[in-house]
Amino acid sequence: MLNNKIIFITGGTGSWGNELVSQLLEKFKPKEIRIYSRNEYKQVEMQRNFDNNPLLKFIIGDVRDKNILGLAMKNADYVFHLAALKHIPVCEKNCWETVLTNIYGTQNVIECAINNNVKKVIYTSSDKAVDPFCLYGVTKACAEKLMINSNINYISNTKFVCIRSGNIMGTTGSVLPLFKKQILEKNEITITNPNMTRFLMSTNSATELVFEAAIRSYGGEIFVIRMPSTTLKNIAQVMIELFGNKSTKQKIIDTRPGDKMYAVLVSKDESPKTKKLDENYYLILPQYKNKILEEKYKGLESIEFDEFNSNNARKLENKEFIEILKKEKWIWEK
Repeated sequence: MLNNKIIFITGGTGSWGNELVSQLLEKFKPKEIRIYSRNEYKQVEMQRNFDNNPLLKFIIGDVRDKNILGLAMKNADYVFHLAALKHIPVCEKNCWETVLTNIYGTQNVIECAINNNVKKVIYTSSDKAVDPFCLYGVTKACAEKLMINSNINYISNTKFVCIRSGNIMGTTGSVLPLFKKQILEKNEITITNPNMTRFLMSTNSATELVFEAAIRSYGGEIFVIRMPSTTLKNIAQVMIELFGNKSTKQKIIDTRPGDKMYAVLVSKDESPKTKKLDENYYLILPQYKNKILEEKYKGLESIEFDEFNSNNARKLENKEFIEILKKEKWIWEK
C-alpha cells in the first residue's frame, strides 16, 4: 500500500517520527517522505542521521498554519498525524496553546487532507484520550472525535482512522529518559506515586503495529494496541538496575496536575462497540452506523470485560522489561 507513494508525517522529527521513517525506508519503497515540523534544529539533526537520504523532504511548518500545511501536503497519498503538544504539565500550564495545536491543528490536517484528495489519514492517539482527566487527554479525545466523524461529516474520498496506544518508551515526555538523566546526574529518582500503573511498549514494536493497523484499516475504526503495563515502582527499579547502584535514592514527590492512578485504553462506554481483532489489537467501531465496517468485522468476538486498563493488562516482568530496553538505541545514547 505504501510503495511508490508520497507519505506525509506531521511532527515527524520526534522519536516516534524517526522510528516511523526508519521502518518506512526498511519495509517499503516510498516515492517520497515529507517531514513536517516546527523545529529547525531537529530537522537538520534528523537529516544528518538519515545520511541526507534523497527520499526525505523536510518542511518547516506548524499544523496551526492551514495555508502552509495545505501546500506542503499537495499530492500526498497517506498522512501520519503525530504532531501534538503532549507533556502533561506543559499542557496544563499552556491550555490555549494546547487547544490550538491538538484540536485546531488536527482539524487543519483533516481539511487539508480532503482538499488534497489524500487516500488515508492515520492519527496516533493516546490512552490519555480515554475518560480524560488532564487537558492533554481532553484535546486528544476531541481530536479522535474530529478524525472518526470526518468519515461521515464531509463528502470526500479520504478515509480517517485512529490508532490508540499507551506510553511509547523514549518519546518526548516519557518518564524513562527522565529517570535515566536523574540517575546519571544526581543518582536519585523522583517518583510521584510508586503504585501508579502505565501501559508501556517499545518504539519499534509500537511503530510496527501502527503500520499494520494503517494498512488493514478501512476508515472510521479506532485500533487499540494491546499493550502490557507496569508500575512506576517497577520502572524505577529497572532503571536503577541499568544505570544506578545501591546508593541510588528514590524520592516521592507530589502527583503532577492531570496525573491518574491508572491508564485506560478502552472505556466502559466504548466496550459495547469493541471487538477482539487479534492478539495485537482491540477494535472500536464508530458510534454512528456504518454498514461497511459492521459487515467487514461481523465475525469478530466482542470483548468480555468492562474496560481495558493498565491494572488488568498483562504486566511486564522486570526481566522482560530490561531485555526490551537493551534493544532500544535511544537509551544508550549520551
